[in-house]
Amino acid sequence: MPTLSSPEQPEQPEPTSPHQARRTAESFGADARRYDRARPAYPDDLVTRVVAGSPGSDFLDVGCGTGIAARQFQAAGCAVLGVEPDARMAGFARARGLPVEVAAFEAWEPGGRAFDAVIAAQSWHWVDPAAGDAKAAQVLRPDGRLAIFGHVFEPPAEVAEPFAAAYRRAAPESPFSDQPARRPLEMYQAGYAQFADRIRESGRFDEPEQWRFDWERSYTRDQWLDLLPTTGGLTRLRPDQQAAVLSAVGRAVDALGGHFTMQYTTLATTAVRAGTH
Repeated sequence: MPTLSSPEQPEQPEPTSPHQARRTAESFGADARRYDRARPAYPDDLVTRVVAGSPGSDFLDVGCGTGIAARQFQAAGCAVLGVEPDARMAGFARARGLPVEVAAFEAWEPGGRAFDAVIAAQSWHWVDPAAGDAKAAQVLRPDGRLAIFGHVFEPPAEVAEPFAAAYRRAAPESPFSDQPARRPLEMYQAGYAQFADRIRESGRFDEPEQWRFDWERSYTRDQWLDLLPTTGGLTRLRPDQQAAVLSAVGRAVDALGGHFTMQYTTLATTAVRAGTH
C-alpha cells in the first residue's frame, strides 16, 4: 500500500524531479486491478510503427506496470520482457502472461541480454535521466529503437474545473493542488522535447523523432470515476479526500448528461541506436 501521512506526522514533500518522487511512483500498484481495467491502451498505429521500425521482435518494456502496452506488442507478434519496480504491478502483469523482472530500470541487470526495442509507456519520467538513455543504448541491438510514449490526460473544462476546485478544497497541502485545471498540449510536448534533447545529448542515438497520435474516447460517469483514482494526483490521497473529489467530478459529469468525450493525444519520442549502420 502507498505510504499515507497521519495527522500527527505529516509527510515531507517529495522532490520535484519525477524520478526522485518514489512514493508517488510506487503508489499506482495500490489497486493494480483497477489500474489495468481503467487505463486506456495505446493507438494501434503507434504499436505498428514501433514494430515496423525495429530490427526484430525482442522487446523490453521499462516500467511495464500491469502490462497494458506490453500485451499490445505481444499481440503484434513481439516477445516482451517487462521491468517493473513495483512487485504488485509485476505480479498482476505476470498473471496476464507477461514475464516481468522486479527492479528499477537503472538498477536492473540485463545479464548480457539484448533487445530490438526498448519501450516506455507512461513511465520514462520515473527513470533517472542521467542513467536511462545510456542503459537503453546498452541493451539495444544494432539499429535497435528506443520508444518513449504516453497519453495526454486533459478532460473538457466542464469536468476539469470542478475536479481542480474540489481537489484544492480536499487536499490543499498537496503539490497537485497548485496545478491549473487544464494544461495545454504544448506543455506535454515540451516534456517530450526534453526527452529528445537528452537522447540527442547522450550521443548514443540517431536524431530523435517526435510522433503524435490524436484520438478520442467516450466516458460514462462510472468509467471516468474508475479511471481517476489511478492517476498520480489521487493515488496517495486519504479515502475521505478521494471521495470528496470523486463526488464533485461525478456531479459535473451528471450535469453533462452522464457522459463526455475525451480528446486524447498520445505523444512519442523515439530514436534508433547510433553508430550501427
